[in-house]
Amino acid sequence: MNSRQRFLDVLNGRRPADRLPMIEWAAWWNLTVERWEREGLHTAGRTYLDLQEDFGLDPMTFLPAAPTLPEFLHPAEGEPAIKNEQDYERARPYLFSDEIIGKAKASAMEMRARQARGEIVVRMWLDGFFWFPRKLLGIEPHLYAFYDQPALMRRMNDDLAEFSIRAIEAIFPVVVPDMVGFAEDMSYNNGPMLSEAQFMEFLAPYYRRVIPHLKQAGVRVLTDSDGDIALMVPWLLSVGIEGIYPLERQAGVDLVDLRRKYPEFIFMGGYDKMVMSRGEAAMRAEFERLLPVMRSGRYVPSVDHQTPPGVSLENYRTYLRLFNEYASKAVS
Repeated sequence: MNSRQRFLDVLNGRRPADRLPMIEWAAWWNLTVERWEREGLHTAGRTYLDLQEDFGLDPMTFLPAAPTLPEFLHPAEGEPAIKNEQDYERARPYLFSDEIIGKAKASAMEMRARQARGEIVVRMWLDGFFWFPRKLLGIEPHLYAFYDQPALMRRMNDDLAEFSIRAIEAIFPVVVPDMVGFAEDMSYNNGPMLSEAQFMEFLAPYYRRVIPHLKQAGVRVLTDSDGDIALMVPWLLSVGIEGIYPLERQAGVDLVDLRRKYPEFIFMGGYDKMVMSRGEAAMRAEFERLLPVMRSGRYVPSVDHQTPPGVSLENYRTYLRLFNEYASKAVS
């Protein structure tokens, strides 16, 4: 089987013939790669896709199709890019430009042939309706804006929904991605940072506007949120989201319990990155913890975020060897 077939089989509830996909959905930390270079990894002239293949992973690339901040809007550290309606009005033509969509379409063209041959998995990135206002307003002002600037929040997300639909309509004739991930990060270690009522008022209408355009093309739709996401899974299901990642163990995510509660939901990630520096026995125990979920279907095992710099190159190669063993065991 090829990389894309394995990935699509799992997302669609089928059992791959040889093994589960072996995915690193997020690039390794720069500090991690710098350490590995000191330990003998050759990266000169190698792309992220090349390195994934060198490690024996199923290469996943990502296709960003989200608004980008114009240069004049890049704030000082800790400062918001936008404070009010007037700031947003000034930035709006730059945030949703045809140029951004054109660049995404050009990137799609570059990856089309490799995807068609099954050599790579394409993950499309769209900004979510919690993430985008926070990106503009800053973390604390964004949380106040649910109460103090609700009209601005709705306008931002209305514009984002229309931009996302335009991007989908431009890109999908070139490449239909293998999955779409809405960037959100709505949770941290104590659970969601908004209430269900806020989700339903400020996010749900826009998800319900965009997601049908994705599902019409048969694309699986997931949300990227750090932290403990357990409480929000029903909210996501209600708007058509079909899965979530990265399922951070440090935040207390219990993937075995989530699978029991949501047998059809797609999960990606979940492998506790903090065990990877502790040797083979600890890494094997973590795969044993996840093996029932790996066998349950609709689960793409992966590190529960980027591999940290505490992991040596030798550690990582041990992890990959065990990953291959358990990815095969899960379908046997």
